[in-house]
Amino acid sequence: MSDEEKHHHFFHHNKDEEDTSIESGIVEEVDYEKEEKHHKHLEHFGELGAAAASAYALHEKHQAEKDPEHAKQHKIEEEIAAAAAVAAGGYAFHEKHEKKEAEEENDEAHGKKHHHLFG
Repeated sequence: MSDEEKHHHFFHHNKDEEDTSIESGIVEEVDYEKEEKHHKHLEHFGELGAAAASAYALHEKHQAEKDPEHAKQHKIEEEIAAAAAVAAGGYAFHEKHEKKEAEEENDEAHGKKHHHLFG
């Protein structure tokens, strides 16, 4: 039986497109510090988006009071901005969690921290 017949795959891949890095012994190192920094930047973008959307929602609330002729439109835009602020806050929270996971993986990779579930 040749090597081609021994390989079993769950997905149908073209033989030329297969990843040979595992077969050749090349293992890629993951730079957890770079990943942590990346998630930190994305967290800050989420915070900035939440602040900007909140400020716009307050602006539209003020415009609704100031311009009663178009108050309905301003209130709609206020609600949309408030929803965007909540979404951006959730994204920032998600990225904070991802940053924390990357930090823990970095600590485990360098032997600084181990998970002890029992004892």
